[in-house]
Formats: sequence, structure tokens, C-alpha cells
Amino acid sequence: MKILFVCHGNICRSPMAEFIFKDIVRKAGTADRFEIASAATSREEIGNDVYPPVRSLLRKHKIPFEPRSARQITAEDYDYYDLLIGMDDMNIKNMIRFFGDDPKNKIHKLLDFHDSAINGNRNISDPWYTGNFAQCGYDVAVGCDALYKKIMDDFAVIDTF
Repeated sequence: MKILFVCHGNICRSPMAEFIFKDIVRKAGTADRFEIASAATSREEIGNDVYPPVRSLLRKHKIPFEPRSARQITAEDYDYYDLLIGMDDMNIKNMIRFFGDDPKNKIHKLLDFHDSAINGNRNISDPWYTGNFAQCGYDVAVGCDALYKKIMDDFAVIDTF
């Protein structure tokens, strides 16, 4: 399963989701079933590493991460990844505009997979603007946990055949 987490700049929410999801699958012993990455819809932060407050939050929660460079989504990403997971409505809108459409239903919002997302419309606020990195981290962790459970439930059905 190849998953690309996407946010506006690829320095806060999407790398946070990338590293949290990698930690979840590592701890569950299922890392060999996943390829996980992140990207941006914009070009604003291309080449920049994860924003320092995000690194601090990951360290605080003992989530491993490594240096990386922000990158923008590419046309090839749609075909390559099984899921393209955005953080808010604008990310979804920008991905659909960038890719032209979503004929294979690959584009979703992270909190679409969690019960607290009312009608799938709950956004994860950008901490770059809100300054609330703790709330963002919590929302991303809840969304990643729900996404992992959904995927593993689907795998359990597939694995029975």
C-alpha cells in the first residue's frame, strides 16, 4: 500500500502524518506492507526541512523522523500512490485541480477515516497559521490511527482469499 500525505507546504501537517504513520506501521510490525511519503500542493517551501515546532512535537512523543526536503506533488504521483491523503478542503481541491480529477477515488481527507469527522468534512488546521501544533498533532495522530485501522480491516478481508 503506497500512501502520499499532502498539505499546503509539506513542512508541517503532511510530514507529521508521514512520520506518525511510519511509526504506527513499524510498531505494528507491518512496515513491509507500506510505502509512505509526503508532498505539498504548493511550491512555497520546496527544499525546506520539517518546520522546527513539528520536529519538537515529534521528539516529545518519541516519533522517529529524519531530515527531508519538501516537494510538490507531481503528475506521476496519482498513478503511483494508492491513496493521496490531504489535510483540509483546500488540499483536496488543489489535488483534484492538479491531477485533473479523481477517477480512481484515491484522494481523501485524513479525518474522513475517523468517527469524529462529521460527514467527512473535518479539516486539520494548518499550525503554520494557528500556532496550535499540539492540536494539529493530535488530529493527525487520530486520523493516522483511523486510516491504519481501516486499511488493516480491508487487508484482513483480502488476506482471507
